[in-house]
Amino acid sequence: MQQIRTAFDLVGKARMLSMLLENFLEDMRRQQYLIEREVAQYMAEYENSSQADSIVRLIFRLVSWYVSWKPIAELGLTIHAAYTLAFRTHIFSIFPPSFSRGFKELIASTFSLVSASSPPPWVIPADLPPIDPPPRPDYQLWIACETLGLLERYESLISSVCYEYIEAHVLETCAKKWDEPMLPKLREWMTEKIVPWMIMPYARGARSAEEARAMLQGVGSRFDYHVCKTLCDLRIQEIFDIIIDYPDSQSALQDLKVASSRPGFEDFEMMVNRVRGRIQECLQRVDQRSQLVVNLRKANKKRLLHPGADTKDILTQYVSIIRCLRIIDPPGVLLYKVADPIRKYLRERSDTIRCIVASLVGDGESGDSLVDENEPIQPLQQMQADDFSDPNWEPEPIDAGPDFRTNKPSDVISTLVSIYDSKDLFVKELQVLLTQRLLAVKDGNYERERRNIEILKVRFGEAALQVCEVMLRDMTDSRRIDQHVQAQKSVPLHPTIISRHFWPPLQTNSFTMPGQFRDIQESYAKEFHLFKPDKRLHWLSHLGTIKLDIELQDRTVSAEVPPLEASIVEFFSQKDTWTVDELAAELKSVEKTAIVKALTTWLDLGVLKEEDEDRYKLLEIAEALPSGQKAATRAAADEEAPALAVQQQQAEQMKFIEGMLTNLGALPLARIQTMLKFAPGYDQTIEQLAEFMEAARREGLVIVKDGMWKLCR
Repeated sequence: MQQIRTAFDLVGKARMLSMLLENFLEDMRRQQYLIEREVAQYMAEYENSSQADSIVRLIFRLVSWYVSWKPIAELGLTIHAAYTLAFRTHIFSIFPPSFSRGFKELIASTFSLVSASSPPPWVIPADLPPIDPPPRPDYQLWIACETLGLLERYESLISSVCYEYIEAHVLETCAKKWDEPMLPKLREWMTEKIVPWMIMPYARGARSAEEARAMLQGVGSRFDYHVCKTLCDLRIQEIFDIIIDYPDSQSALQDLKVASSRPGFEDFEMMVNRVRGRIQECLQRVDQRSQLVVNLRKANKKRLLHPGADTKDILTQYVSIIRCLRIIDPPGVLLYKVADPIRKYLRERSDTIRCIVASLVGDGESGDSLVDENEPIQPLQQMQADDFSDPNWEPEPIDAGPDFRTNKPSDVISTLVSIYDSKDLFVKELQVLLTQRLLAVKDGNYERERRNIEILKVRFGEAALQVCEVMLRDMTDSRRIDQHVQAQKSVPLHPTIISRHFWPPLQTNSFTMPGQFRDIQESYAKEFHLFKPDKRLHWLSHLGTIKLDIELQDRTVSAEVPPLEASIVEFFSQKDTWTVDELAAELKSVEKTAIVKALTTWLDLGVLKEEDEDRYKLLEIAEALPSGQKAATRAAADEEAPALAVQQQQAEQMKFIEGMLTNLGALPLARIQTMLKFAPGYDQTIEQLAEFMEAARREGLVIVKDGMWKLCR
């Protein structure tokens, strides 16, 4: 070595060291065909077998070539660096495209070696210098890759292997699993599997945990970010089904809330500390809020907002969306962006108000899906202006739209009612629904309706429910009046007596009961007039039900039917055979289709028989029913609803306004209000009329200019 140093000193003084180095590298290049031949041999093996073992042996063989040709350390770092650069440049240039694929498979196989007890799937050559004791079975492989510069050249490929490994684990363990939080388990798995693996490619030279933490800081944050992003992407793809499964899927929503918040990376010390036995919490996050909005709106349009979906199901899903998105985003920005198409679609459905109102009063099963019994009953919340003097005031979120307001209604019912511009529509629908429910009560027990009215008073206010109070009082007064009349004279008639001006418009019909039914009505009206001299009864004979027994020669048929059916069978007590035209002449205001429908009831009961077309005969002696025909009773529930729905009332009101504007041209609102007062049943204020006209303007029915309203052409 002393002679070598003296010789190199002499070359250096002569400034010919660079020429010597160039000559050495040129000699090495002349011999590189030997390396090319072996690379081709190993890669041919891999391409035939697709086994990563061939890549391992190639890497270790290249390390052997590198070590054999490497200049001795005493020649200095300059020569060593030049040699290393030349060697790496050459081998990178001769690697075929399939090497990247094989190297990727090799890196993927190292995830199973994070435990020192796991044997490597390949053999380490015996001619490599031993390491005693080896930290891990794959330690020699990583050292060899570092020697050849593979870690630096294929850094992105190594990262992609880890990303794919994470994605596969998340999809395998978390898909469709919503009953427990998965993000903590994923981070626990990262601590046990990923962090130990990361030490080899990213922190091999660390001499302490502190140094390892510093080396893993950046790449660890990226990997944990990818865990959150992958889980967030999965939950966003599943979000529609997660909302359907709420509240059983609440854990998935909590994961999504943590994973989809705004980015705010914390120190990677958590992972390293878990390796050292200290568990801390880490909140690394990924912002996928806009993607959640896009996916959920797309899923709603495809699976919810279409004619095949029932309005009740749409409302149920909308309520679940409200509750779920409030968990993910309490300020409500996501809810505002997702709910807008749903609210517009519900406004276009004619039965939306009825479904919401039915849920408010617990009509059937509707109330169970929309109104949470655990939520306190509170007044409807109205949107208010921001109070900037409030010390707790906070600005709107940065991704909120221009129309967003943080003080939108927070309870579900207020949110549903806010779909429409005014709560008056709901109050009117409440009156219609209450009419149907009160008139359907048979036993005189109105406690349930009384309780509903008290609850609705809390939500809508005392003034809005005054009419409902009158309706309920009419029902109790009606029973009291009936008891008085029955005490004076027993009459087989128990009418419901209502105050015409305080009830919603009922289905009108000039149908008059015939025969004994008319006599019973007149007898009852006479006793009522004696009790209430200042009032008269106006019979709505087409509403209600009648229980009657039809005595025939061989049998007695009992039935509970609407008044029209009872009236028709009454005519058959006068003669046995009637035609539809004859019955229509007797009933006058009743259409033939309704008469035929009523006759069908008695055909089904075997009371009548159709002899010829539109000719019916009374069967005093029973006959066998035609094949396939069964006796049936038309229940009172099959009648049409006695009260006109709000949509029907509004349609009639719009027809009146349309005729007015057609005949008289453009009119101011005050003039329209004055003329509408002549319309039957109209009781709106000018403010309510203004809201109605504004809604009609949005629908494109009317336009307004300088305060003058006119029809759209």
